[in-house]
Amino acid sequence: QLQLVESGGGLVQPGGSLQLTCAAPGFKLDNYMLGWFRQAPGKEREAVSCISVTSDTNYADAVKGRFWTSRDDRKNTVVYLQMNSLKPEDTAVYYCVADLNPLSPTCTMTPNYAYWGQGTQVTISS
Repeated sequence: QLQLVESGGGLVQPGGSLQLTCAAPGFKLDNYMLGWFRQAPGKEREAVSCISVTSDTNYADAVKGRFWTSRDDRKNTVVYLQMNSLKPEDTAVYYCVADLNPLSPTCTMTPNYAYWGQGTQVTISS
């Protein structure tokens, strides 16, 4: 059973940066479509980004130009979310997601992923 473990969350001042890491111990992720979702208090869960098996990426409008998703192509066991120019409205629990999809060159921003991590808290505050 694939398990996703997020790390790298924390408290950062506005304008700062964080890198989230999602690992899948014991599994290679090269055949998985991957993504990041977030949920802020009192708000609905929303997609942040996704990356396909060919490393094609999509981003939510709210994070375009500030966030980047990438795979560790050497080991194929980790996916990253680099977050720059962070804003208070980026405060949320961030979830890593995965779905076995070796054939599609694109990825989806809908929450139809089979595997979800436990989440990591990101707080942007001065």
